[in-house]
Amino acid sequence: MGSSSKEFFRQEPPILDSKFLDWKFLEWKKSIAGQRGKQAVIALVLVLLVALTAWRCNVDVQSFITGINKGFPLVGMFFPPEWSGMADMLQPLGVTTVMAMAATILGMCLSLPCALAASSNIAPPVVRQVMRAFIALERGLPEIVQMLLLIAIFGLGAVPGLVALSFSSIGMLAKLLADAIEEIEPQMLEAVAGTGATRSQVIRYAVIPQILPALFANGLFRFEFNVRAGVILGAIGAGGIGYVMMTAMNSMDYQKACMATLLTLTLVFFSERISDFCRTRILDGGTPR
Repeated sequence: MGSSSKEFFRQEPPILDSKFLDWKFLEWKKSIAGQRGKQAVIALVLVLLVALTAWRCNVDVQSFITGINKGFPLVGMFFPPEWSGMADMLQPLGVTTVMAMAATILGMCLSLPCALAASSNIAPPVVRQVMRAFIALERGLPEIVQMLLLIAIFGLGAVPGLVALSFSSIGMLAKLLADAIEEIEPQMLEAVAGTGATRSQVIRYAVIPQILPALFANGLFRFEFNVRAGVILGAIGAGGIGYVMMTAMNSMDYQKACMATLLTLTLVFFSERISDFCRTRILDGGTPR
């Protein structure tokens, strides 16, 4: 080691001026005070917004407290669940599951051409704008609104629920797939087109292999959503376990409603776990969480 290196290590660490340390400490206190002031202002604004909303909605705190006190004895009426009625609820539970699965499959199949027509690197601008508007309309209409419109056409039953969930699935999946198609590298599409491939061949060999994992992964996620939405739609006339739960509540058969709720929670839990397992395998081949 040279003499210059030895002299460097022999040097004593610089001593900071006490005035400089005091100045830095004051700057730090000012910054903390400024952050606390901003947080206080934000908290005050939120409190005022909540108070204004409560005033406009005629929220009565006394009624809320009274309702909670009345609710505790009511919760006790739900237990124990009506285990003897579980066998009769398996068929409505299957209806909800099949309805969600069929709606998901239909939505996946129909969303693919819609996504191709809504992609800027595949479809002409006019077609893209029209399809994007259609997808936005589908996504903007809640499933319950679609269900009420379809009940007027088809009547009560699983058919309007299936159609409503299918339309809603198209709006969600087509939007996600169209964005995925537009993110494909242009060089890949140009390379396939440079071999003399037609537009349909470019879509078949360059586009679809790129978006298939996203299609299946998003479809599985949509299946989770359709299971939960199917229960809600069943309560307003689509049948299934949701209808059983609603009729039990209306007839004040709370133990039967509790059993239907437990079966619904079981269905949602297992559908989410299976979907999570399949999505993990499809996307990255990793270990399920």
